[in-house]
Amino acid sequence: MALYINSLNSGSNGNCYYLANEEDAILVDVGLNCRETERRMTRLGLSMSKVRAIFISHEHSDHISGLPVIARKYQLPVYITPGTRLRGRLSLQDELVKSFNAHECINIGDLNITAFPKLHDASEPHSFIVSCRDVTVGVFTDIGFPCENVIRYFKKCNAAFLEANYDEEMLDKGRYPYFLKNRIRGGKGHLSNRQALELFTSCKPSRLSHLLLSHLSRDNNCPDLVLELFKRSAGETEIIVASRERETEVYHIKTVESGKLKAESETRPEILSIEVPLQENLQYSLF
Repeated sequence: MALYINSLNSGSNGNCYYLANEEDAILVDVGLNCRETERRMTRLGLSMSKVRAIFISHEHSDHISGLPVIARKYQLPVYITPGTRLRGRLSLQDELVKSFNAHECINIGDLNITAFPKLHDASEPHSFIVSCRDVTVGVFTDIGFPCENVIRYFKKCNAAFLEANYDEEMLDKGRYPYFLKNRIRGGKGHLSNRQALELFTSCKPSRLSHLLLSHLSRDNNCPDLVLELFKRSAGETEIIVASRERETEVYHIKTVESGKLKAESETRPEILSIEVPLQENLQYSLF
C-alpha cells in the first residue's frame, strides 16, 4: 500500500494538503475556497469524490476559509477540536463535526491519522501524521518551535510537509512592525529556515524520500534561497518548495523491499512515483 500526497496551496493566502491511498483521501486544512480547491484538484486528475474527511489543524483563516462550503457541499466529516471550532466561529452542520484526541489514531478506510499538539498561537493547535500500512507522511506547519512531539513524529516519516516560513535576516531587516516580528519568531509563531533545517538534519529518518518545504512567507523568505539551503544537506531526500500560488505535483510514496530510495515516472500525468524503504484578521496575510 502507498500514499499519494500533494500541496494544493501552502502559505498565508491559504493552506490545503491532499493525502490519499488508492481508495480514500483526506484533506488537511481547507484554506482555499471551494471552487479553487476543485479547480486545482481537477488539474491534477484528482476528485473530491474520493475525499472522505477533513482534518483541521487550527482556527487561523488561512487554514479554514473554505471549510464551511466544502464540508456542506460534499457532506464531509470535519475532525476539529471544540476550541478550534469555537475560536474559528465556524458554521458547520453538527452531524458533520467529529472531535479527536491527541496521539489517538483515527481510521479513514486504510488511512490512519494521528494528531498531536504543537506550539502555535492558536487555541488548540495540532499537526498530523497520516499512515497507510508502513508508509507515513507528516504535515508539520505553523510551528513556533520544534517541540518533543514534532521531533518524535518527524522521525517516523517517509515524507513530510515541513514549515520553513522565514529567513531570519530578511525578517529582521524587513518592513514588519517590531511586535509582529516578535510574534513570528517568538516560540509560538512560525519556524525559520534555520530551525527547520536543524530539525531536518538532526532528526531526518533514513527512509525520508521527500521533503516539501511549506508555508513560506511572501515577504520574509525566498524559494530559491531555502531550496538551495536544504539541498546542501539533502542527501537522497528530494527537496520541493510548496508554492503559495499553485498546486504541486502529486507524489507517490511507497515501500520497496530493496531499502533504496528511487524515483521513477509513471504514465499518469503529473504524478511522480517515489519509492522509499520498508491569525485572526489582517495580520495572517503578512506571513
